[in-house]
Amino acid sequence: RRELRAAVAAAPRGDLDGFYEMDRAAAFVRDGGFRKVALQFPDELLTDAVEVAARMEAATGAEMYVLGDTTYGSCCVDEVAAEHVGAEAVLHYGPACLSPCRKLPVLHIFGQQPLDVGRCTEAFRELYPEQQSRVVVLSDVVYAHAMGELEQQLCPEYPNIIFSRLVCGDPPGPAVPGEERKFGRQFLVEAAGGLQDYAMFYVGAEGLALTSFMLTWNRCPFSSFNPVTGCGRRETLNVNRALMRRLYLVERARDAGVVGILVGTLGVAGYLTVLQHLRELLCRAGKRSYTLAVGKPNPAKLANFLEVDIFVLVACAQNSLLDSSDFYRPVVTPYELELACNPAREWTGNYLTDFRDLLPGACAYVELPLAVPATEAVPDVSLITGKMRATHLCDPPTSQLPPSTALACRDQTRALAEISPAASFLESRSWRGLEQQLGQTPVSKAVQGRRGIAIAYEDEGCEQ
Repeated sequence: RRELRAAVAAAPRGDLDGFYEMDRAAAFVRDGGFRKVALQFPDELLTDAVEVAARMEAATGAEMYVLGDTTYGSCCVDEVAAEHVGAEAVLHYGPACLSPCRKLPVLHIFGQQPLDVGRCTEAFRELYPEQQSRVVVLSDVVYAHAMGELEQQLCPEYPNIIFSRLVCGDPPGPAVPGEERKFGRQFLVEAAGGLQDYAMFYVGAEGLALTSFMLTWNRCPFSSFNPVTGCGRRETLNVNRALMRRLYLVERARDAGVVGILVGTLGVAGYLTVLQHLRELLCRAGKRSYTLAVGKPNPAKLANFLEVDIFVLVACAQNSLLDSSDFYRPVVTPYELELACNPAREWTGNYLTDFRDLLPGACAYVELPLAVPATEAVPDVSLITGKMRATHLCDPPTSQLPPSTALACRDQTRALAEISPAASFLESRSWRGLEQQLGQTPVSKAVQGRRGIAIAYEDEGCEQ
């Protein structure tokens, strides 16, 4: 059971129509002809869900279903839960990672959080007193509605300032030279030196989004303005230290013999392709892999898989950087696993958190090299254990069946079933949970059990 408390991000009670953009949402439903629509709220906005759903039904005549809990992160569109009720579209409320979806039409309504544009302008001037400063302005999605007014305030004074634009889904057409498209943001860099000649100014509170930005654009100095506190500051996160921690996890992945692939999203486009890519990569690197769907990962869940040496999380760009310091085994990103297992990929200083950048046809795709015989492989020494290890890639399997499956007899009728050695290994462990054992347990009538409390049941003697 969870208790929902009104958070700072809650909607103003008297302005639900404006905060949730009812007119725009109703027009989206009517224009699309949708009859069943799923409403997805983060925990801090669920208190308004019933009233919003009622107003939307009255305005559109469509059935509205509130998704009470998300399968993974609340920033991702939960297409799985929406399909359980047969929804034809999703209205996603609150902060969003803007990852493109696979199936359903989606309208993002971020919730227009208040921003003191005047105070933000003053903080920007204090942080960047030189008016020729080259600065890219980024913002949390809940403050995107105020970026136009901030742009009007700053552009006359700062000719080299660039404001990013939000893009929901993949932008049409190829990127032009100097254009950046990441995290649902799009902006054009005109300086000859590229993005590294710019500083970054972020409007929003400290969180996963800012951390992802700082690691991805790690060559740019960052500053931020927190609208809640009204304070601007230069970000003091030691990016080099954070990258050293991530590169340490890459070394752990090189040492791992068994890897668990955690499915952290079922809605982001391309997740099935990257799962297959990771399986092939691990198979070529001589590592065993298990694919695990455990919902939102936590230390207690992952501690059940003691045979796994390291986990790789396939999730959206914001949820990929999981702090695994409390976990029994480390959790890495697909990019870090590629650095560990693909000899053709080298560390260039650019960090990638979007797994779609690793797929064929993407900007950062690196093809797996040809296999090297074990006798010709260059030996490598682990920087953690000091032991020798193999880093070469073996030939892909040539059998007709997938490399992780085999045929086995399913029952007395000699029907053949395709099974996975990974699944059969997990099945062989001593604890398997409750089993129905239908037809094996004799049926008995219900009998009267003990009554009372544990320290004095009614059928026990009562000592005075």
